[in-house]
Amino acid sequence: MNETRIAILDYGMGNLRSVEKALEHVGVGAEITNDAERAREADGLILPGVGAFPKAIERVRELGLHALVAERLEADVPVLGICLGLQLLFESSTELGGAEGIGLLSGEVRELQAGELKVPHIGWSPVTWEQPSPLTEGIADQTPFYFVHSFAPYPGADQLLGSAAYGERFACAAQSGSLFGVQFHPEKSSAAGLRLLSNFAGICSRVATAA
Repeated sequence: MNETRIAILDYGMGNLRSVEKALEHVGVGAEITNDAERAREADGLILPGVGAFPKAIERVRELGLHALVAERLEADVPVLGICLGLQLLFESSTELGGAEGIGLLSGEVRELQAGELKVPHIGWSPVTWEQPSPLTEGIADQTPFYFVHSFAPYPGADQLLGSAAYGERFACAAQSGSLFGVQFHPEKSSAAGLRLLSNFAGICSRVATAA
């Protein structure tokens, strides 16, 4: 595990240092970078993100990170999207007039339908795992994770990994092959979040060893 190295993709909108520190806490080497060659040397990629979808996808495209993520996935390198990073992996978002996403997961990102509850959704909510995954191994169903968001993705049933409720039930985790994403912040989610990041590192390590 100590030899596993994960690149945290930096496009100027994300809680990068917190993710890096959480990975280091579970014994995983991490590097914050937007250099394609450095990222290609990593065993896995994390696409974080905090802020508005249109500005974020603009920055991602300017830096060529959308193509980099697709390229590494094609080479079976695991990728994890966190919060806005998860949303960017989808086909589109309605936020601020709408924008096209990277399109590696099917579906649209839309505003939470929270009823009378205040948006953004900020705080701890239990997560229901909708299918088994190596990403969630050892994490009990209904474990709480920490959320800060106003929008959520609407993936196809085959890509839905986890859901939570805030007014409505919404998708909060997705997977497709070596591509994973979570709407919550694992780096702020105590022991369960650290376990999820450790699981992701383990996935990266197994893929690297098998290559």
